Amino acid sequence: MPYLCNGEIPPYQKTAVALGNFDGLHIGHMAVIHAAMQAAGQDMVPAVLKFREHPFFASGQSANQPYLLLSEPECEKRLREQGVAVYTYDFSAVRSLSPQAFVTDILARELHATAVSCGYNYRFGKDAAGDAALLRTLCEACGIEVHVCNEIFYQGEPVSSTAIRRALLAGDMQKANGMLGYLYSYDYTVVTGDRRGRLLGAPTINQFFPKEVLVPRYGVYASRVTVADKTYAGVTNIGLRPTIGHSAPRSETYIEGFRGDLYGQNPKVALLQFLRPEIKFDSLEQLSAQIASDAKRAADIVRESQ
Repeated sequence: MPYLCNGEIPPYQKTAVALGNFDGLHIGHMAVIHAAMQAAGQDMVPAVLKFREHPFFASGQSANQPYLLLSEPECEKRLREQGVAVYTYDFSAVRSLSPQAFVTDILARELHATAVSCGYNYRFGKDAAGDAALLRTLCEACGIEVHVCNEIFYQGEPVSSTAIRRALLAGDMQKANGMLGYLYSYDYTVVTGDRRGRLLGAPTINQFFPKEVLVPRYGVYASRVTVADKTYAGVTNIGLRPTIGHSAPRSETYIEGFRGDLYGQNPKVALLQFLRPEIKFDSLEQLSAQIASDAKRAADIVRESQ
């Protein structure tokens, strides 16, 4: 029975497979992926094994399930830019496999793995019964080389998706971006807003986060916006805009110096620094003055970051 649901493997093509959840592609994840790429050399296809659903979502743990750091399309795009094949499985189809069956049926028989890499805390198999030590034992019996990556630290703190989520929810962009290894960003499709920004002299773009993706701390950020390969300074408000009032959180960005229509397009917004929490102003005039002040401060931060 084939388990693979996305991605084609040439017959008998040997692979070096990176194993993990890879929900944010942070510097710890990239260490595992680079280990697979190095093991692949010239004779194997470097690959990443992913699940169509994050295991937490698929297991129905709604109370404690983590939100994703990257949307699935963005995650796959970043992986392919690294030059690795992406093999995607339905978690529900493999969740009941024993650790032994996962190695023999998936890694050895279906992916033709000659080498695999994983993090020090990797778990696999039914009920997450297998760990990195058992993976090594089972793989060696199948002639598969195993590379286990050590824990990665940023400024003395272990790097993890959980730590990055905490940083984003606190508005600590220095820590979040440092652990990610890239600027936290998104390129969701621009939708029509209420056009209040134009009335305030600061037209903005509105983007909504997918329901499965984490929304950073509500407030105002200095941002860097990329439109058609050109970069602009931006000031981004994430939240409910209390002065105007909205029921669903959104990203609303004023792009300094840009003139044009971006509806239906996907400009990339990268968050550099948290500036302030959301504030409910007594008038639109006060809001307009604050937007101008935020934009000036954000422009200075963007210039200093380049």
